[in-house]
Amino acid sequence: METLFAALVGIFFAAAFYLMMSKHVVRILLGIVILGNAVNLLLFTTGRLTREVPPIIADGSDTLPAAAANPLPQALILTAIVISFSFFCFLLVLGYRAYQDLKTDDTDEMRVAEPESEPLPPLGY
Repeated sequence: METLFAALVGIFFAAAFYLMMSKHVVRILLGIVILGNAVNLLLFTTGRLTREVPPIIADGSDTLPAAAANPLPQALILTAIVISFSFFCFLLVLGYRAYQDLKTDDTDEMRVAEPESEPLPPLGY
């Protein structure tokens, strides 16, 4: 089961990096969302995937049983979901405002500081 999740995490990371290398803002945003989901799934997988033993400390014991799933990564994932969603919303609004002002979502055409009418700066010494 964990091997399947490890392969899925690898696929998510590969797809996220592929999308984030694009020139279009929408693809970059989708890559960031997939990257956040890949990290969450990675954290979830590190906490062991067992359903047989609940993560409850028995009476007279100080620690969890060895076969129990670790509840800490699951708590971290809940926090990471909220943070990644708010980060995505901020980037979505930022990309939308940039599209409204510049009339393009291509990052090569979003060069307001470098007007096309002026010559390029020197590229070497």
